[in-house]
Amino acid sequence: MRDAIDKKLQEAVGREWGLSRWFVMDQARIDAFAENTEDRQFIHVDPDRAARTEFGGTVAHGMLTLSMLSAMAIDALPQVEGARLSVNYGFEKLRFIAPVPSSGRIRGRFVLTEVRPRGRGDLMLWLDVTVEIEGGSRPALTAEWLLLYRF
Repeated sequence: MRDAIDKKLQEAVGREWGLSRWFVMDQARIDAFAENTEDRQFIHVDPDRAARTEFGGTVAHGMLTLSMLSAMAIDALPQVEGARLSVNYGFEKLRFIAPVPSSGRIRGRFVLTEVRPRGRGDLMLWLDVTVEIEGGSRPALTAEWLLLYRF
C-alpha cells in the first residue's frame, strides 16, 4: 500500500498540490499575536504611528503570516492516505517579501516539489509555498517547507 501512496505522490511532483481559502489578517488577529509573542513593535499595533510610515498603517508580523501556513495547509492540502500523522519538519528557505496590511487577505499556494522515503517507512515532502496577498503584486512570503508523514 505504501508503494502505491509513494507512486501517487511522485506523480504529483511539480504540480500545484493545494490552494487555500483567503484568511483575513485583521487588527484583532495582529494584536492577539503581538500579545502572545510580546512583539509589540508599533508598525503592528499602533495605527496612528504606523500610518506615518511607508506602510501607511499597521501590518501583520512576518512571523504571524508564517504561522498561518498551518491553517492554510489544513485547508488546502489533500490527505495522504495511510499516514498516521504529519509533522512540520522545518524550512530550507524562507523569505518575507512584502508586508501584509491590517485587514488584508492572504492565501497559501502549495507546489509539491519532492518526495523522499525516510526511515521506518516515513515520507518527507518538500513544498514550495507562496503566501499571496489579495490584490498585491508581490507575495507576502515564499518558503521551501518540509513535512514529514509517518505511516
